[in-house]
Amino acid sequence: MSDRVVRRATQIRSDRAAPAPTVVRLDEDVVKLMRDELAEVADRAVGAITEEVPSYTGQFSGAMGDRIRQAVQLALGGFLTLATREDAGTPMAPALEGAYQLGRGEARSGRSMEALLAAYRIGARVSWRDLSRTAVEAGVEAEQLSRFAELVFAYIDELSASSAAGHTDELESTGRVRQRNLDRLARALVTGAAADAVVAAAERADWEPPTALSAVLLPESQVSHAVTALDPRTLHPTEEVPGVPDGLALLLAPSTGTRSARSGLVRALRGTTAVVGPTVPWLEAARSHDRAVRAVALGIEGVVDTDAHLGALLLAADPETRADLRARVLAPLADQRPSTADKLAETLRAWVLHQGRRDAVAEELFIHAQTVRYRVGQLRDLYGDRLEDPQFVLEVTLALA
Repeated sequence: MSDRVVRRATQIRSDRAAPAPTVVRLDEDVVKLMRDELAEVADRAVGAITEEVPSYTGQFSGAMGDRIRQAVQLALGGFLTLATREDAGTPMAPALEGAYQLGRGEARSGRSMEALLAAYRIGARVSWRDLSRTAVEAGVEAEQLSRFAELVFAYIDELSASSAAGHTDELESTGRVRQRNLDRLARALVTGAAADAVVAAAERADWEPPTALSAVLLPESQVSHAVTALDPRTLHPTEEVPGVPDGLALLLAPSTGTRSARSGLVRALRGTTAVVGPTVPWLEAARSHDRAVRAVALGIEGVVDTDAHLGALLLAADPETRADLRARVLAPLADQRPSTADKLAETLRAWVLHQGRRDAVAEELFIHAQTVRYRVGQLRDLYGDRLEDPQFVLEVTLALA
């Protein structure tokens, strides 16, 4: 039997203000009368439970009902044995183990512990009512009847505590298993696993795929705040996921794929420093994850909607190639003094971006229009007709933007 069950039962007994009596010295004829009616008592207890606890309505019919009635009858019979034998202080291991497994089974069936505790209370009430009536009719004295009542409810208390432990253990166990399956699903999604493998992982995790997903990267300390504002199906892997920068956590937030849903996601993340990847079909979540990871490197503060920074992401996609392009574009300035080269480079950038509008260049660089004219003249001497070449203009834009 689970050590947790034993510890819990021991704790219950030690927490009582005064130890409950362990034996009621009932006449053997009275005990026999009680035993003879246990089957009927069990039937009435199960009937009352199904009538008063909605979660059990229709659950105890057929073979299932027979097993439940038999279990109740055996539990009551075990109680009578414990309550009337001089050595009744021996451990209740079999009864506690049965109650523990009942709790686990109820959790697997999706019923709450509140429903099971209600069943215990109703079962105890009906059992006490029927058994005490038999005891009174047999002439049992008030003192013995009082001790008998204490034993009934102490017995139910220990059984219900054992069931609660089983219920909790099962929820924790199944919760861990499902979280592991969800973690595997998230990993399969962001690593671009084959579609059939991802679909199978979703089925194992009992996760209903949405139309689309958006990868969200944010500090681990902000996850709990974000999750409460997002779709309950949001995946939050607790295991390490490839590509997620240190100190950040990954969320895969479901979406309908519409513009309004995208806006709602960004609004829900206000108050965080999240980076939101593009909304993509759910099986293509790796694309959203990759873009979100690249956007982190941009160093933009606040909630970052990657859809609003596509140009910057494009320019940052291949930094080595961009560095080579920059070096080639600026090669004609290599023989100039560093200060002159820097001024000419910023003028070249502004000239291209403002499409040769001298006043706009002067305003951006905070210099006089005549200074712009002078510098552009220097650039024409160095670059010649290349300044009018669309291909070169494109290269300058990409290299210096």
